[in-house]
Amino acid sequence: MSDKKLLKQNILDSVAQYYQSFCINTEPFESGKTRIPYAGRFFNHEDMCNLVEASLDFWLTEGRFAGQFEKEFANFLSVKSCCLTNSGSSANLIAFMALTSPKLGKRRIKKGDEVITVAAGFPTTITPIVQYGAVPVFVDVCPGTYNIDAGQLEAALSKKTKAIMLAHTLGNPFDIAAVRDFCDEHNLWLVEDNCDALGSQYNLNGQWQYTGTFGDFGTSSFYPPHHITMGEGGAVYTDNEQLMQIAKSFRDWGRDCYCKGGCDNTCGKRFSQQLGELPFGYDHKYIYSHFGYNLKLTDMQAAIGCTQLKKLGSFIEVRRKNWQYLTDKLADIEEFLILPKATDNSRPSWFGFVLTVKDKALFNRDQIVKHLESKNIQTRMLFAGNIVRHPCFDEMRKSKKGYRVIGKLENTDFIMNNTFWLGVYPGLSQEMLEYISDEIHGFVKSHV
Repeated sequence: MSDKKLLKQNILDSVAQYYQSFCINTEPFESGKTRIPYAGRFFNHEDMCNLVEASLDFWLTEGRFAGQFEKEFANFLSVKSCCLTNSGSSANLIAFMALTSPKLGKRRIKKGDEVITVAAGFPTTITPIVQYGAVPVFVDVCPGTYNIDAGQLEAALSKKTKAIMLAHTLGNPFDIAAVRDFCDEHNLWLVEDNCDALGSQYNLNGQWQYTGTFGDFGTSSFYPPHHITMGEGGAVYTDNEQLMQIAKSFRDWGRDCYCKGGCDNTCGKRFSQQLGELPFGYDHKYIYSHFGYNLKLTDMQAAIGCTQLKKLGSFIEVRRKNWQYLTDKLADIEEFLILPKATDNSRPSWFGFVLTVKDKALFNRDQIVKHLESKNIQTRMLFAGNIVRHPCFDEMRKSKKGYRVIGKLENTDFIMNNTFWLGVYPGLSQEMLEYISDEIHGFVKSHV
């Protein structure tokens, strides 16, 4: 072994030793004192060693680890191509903006075109629609699954409808069969925000398939609370080679060139094309076909993702096990709380355990949330609740322009007022789950 390799190995051995000595929590769980987070990073010495190895390469932009992750992640999902981004929100932005490309001809989304979505979710599922100048059309959701009420799709359809953009709520797949059929019937694009659902599966026509792979684009987030993490980071993926090329263009400054970093003349026509009103032979590496961004990530982030991906299967199983534990333990108080329900024909990879306080309960959402937080049990709202009621919509609400609403979004408002969720991530111990269950039971029974 060369001196360089030996020194590198010694460094990595020291990192592994550091993890074992200082990064493993050995503090015993104490009811009411130990904080129970809703989610968080879950890592081991392999992740730390890969991060340090990437830093020793000092290839600060995308490099070998990014290429490795994109290939292995695409293989996991059984899709043709994957493009890494600096966040899941950026992945949503790229996926949507790719559908506005002039290269798509008549199917491109133009300003004023409509995109069907829901208001009960995370804002960056719809932010790209609004910022581009398209029109989000909001339909209601179903309590229990917290996903789109597919029965309202026909009412949302208009001559301007070009796409559907939806998230799988907290890992629970939406009704893919209904949504996919509707898109096929009306020639609509489908973007699956898969940021909270990595590893979830759905059975369509007798075949199990991962969510994020039924649409024209799927997106993922690798923020620490999610199923795997790179710190920050995200991905957009598709089976459509043209869409992927367009997506990479938007990610990489809007350039027409698709050479990887450090490569030249992949197309073989670097100095022999005429595009736009540029002079013939203008360097293809500096020709821009879109108004793009720089939304790439670093190789150090990708290095963490490579080792995290190896553990994804076990992470999914623990999330399902923790979700089932809470479901079984809380089944006896369904009189007062709506428990989460998996969508038919699905195998969710749960991001959280969502609860809704029923109208008949003698307590409200805020009361039980305050109780749990006072007991050091972290809670979260179902993201925006109803995004249309947030300050970012003030001007549009007043002008009654820029979006449409189907019906009154009654279930969405009900969720905004009555719903919260708890964690199921792999960092939760059996003692923590028992404590969560006991505190919920104790609170409910004290209000009967």
